[in-house]
Amino acid sequence: MSTHIRALVDATAVPDDLGGVGRYVTGFVGSFRSGSIELHVVVKPGPQADWFEAHAPHAVVHRAPAALRRTAVRLAWEQLGLPLLARRLRVDVIHSPHYTLPLLSGRRRVVTLHDATFFSDPQWHIPMKARFFRLWTRLALRLADAVITPSQATADELARLVGRAPRLLRVAPLGVDRDVFREPAAAEVDRLRADLGLGDEPYVAFLGTIEPRKNVPALMEAVSRFSTSRVARGERPWTLVVAGARGWDSETDGAVAAAPSLQRIVVPGYLPLEQLAAYLGGSECVAYPSLGEGFGLPVIEALACGAPVVTTERLSLAEVGGDAVDYTGVSASEIAATLERVAAPGVDRAARRSRGLARAAEFTWTRCAAVHDDVYQAAAKGTP
Repeated sequence: MSTHIRALVDATAVPDDLGGVGRYVTGFVGSFRSGSIELHVVVKPGPQADWFEAHAPHAVVHRAPAALRRTAVRLAWEQLGLPLLARRLRVDVIHSPHYTLPLLSGRRRVVTLHDATFFSDPQWHIPMKARFFRLWTRLALRLADAVITPSQATADELARLVGRAPRLLRVAPLGVDRDVFREPAAAEVDRLRADLGLGDEPYVAFLGTIEPRKNVPALMEAVSRFSTSRVARGERPWTLVVAGARGWDSETDGAVAAAPSLQRIVVPGYLPLEQLAAYLGGSECVAYPSLGEGFGLPVIEALACGAPVVTTERLSLAEVGGDAVDYTGVSASEIAATLERVAAPGVDRAARRSRGLARAAEFTWTRCAAVHDDVYQAAAKGTP
């Protein structure tokens, strides 16, 4: 028999563009349905709060002070203001969805740890950021009453690299927003092409934060090699479009400059959510040759848009892609060879599309929210 429980989700770490952790928090909060849990969510004021109030009807939304837009202030408020809010709301559980959590709260604490690469591959991250998240991962594993990870691969890596088992650990695979990520209409693709100046050029799409682990320079070289081969056979080259926010990265600009003249590379930066279905679904394929991910949300979002996907088998990516994607190694030559297989004349694109849509349908925010429901109840009761 379930018991009425109050849970508070601290969404103040959600970025304004709703990327990354933002997609995760909006996804499961917006799909949360529970007869036994009263869900509260605290967010920064402004467009984010408006979004939650419009799209999360089963949650009570609280607006945090505007000063929390500064990271240092937000982290201080997490330690002082969040516990006070939890006490005022008389919640049983505080859920911190992005590594950090209040050290003293008087409430049961749940934390989400998204990946373990701060331990396994710190060179992929800014050194200060890697040290910060290694510290908070260790604290979370020691202090939290429950830990959520987006993949079994992340759970396994945490156990291997950190070696401390939490009281309760659950895997909550992420989902796909079907209103955003769907097969696009031809008119949507035409508008996207016009906006990006693509004309009728066939293109390879990349979507993600441009940072070292995304392996973008190798992708650029791979598409250049692939396009050179196509031109030698009398075929059209494929344009490469690299979309996403700019992270810390020192090689991408050089890779663009080194591309041969026949290779066109378009770097539009961050694309709004409303353009992503056309961007992904209108491509010849989506290439995501990451060196390692805690989940790999762009892979499943691309499949939901009907796009062929090329990705690696690193960490969680095989767990997400299943048999619906084409796997590649991480070097430019391996990625180029995989693109050749994707573009081969005899490939059954309809069958690949069907596999991708079926795979994407397995990942829902409703399912993700149900895992959170179970975790909140178990944490509140102190049961493993």
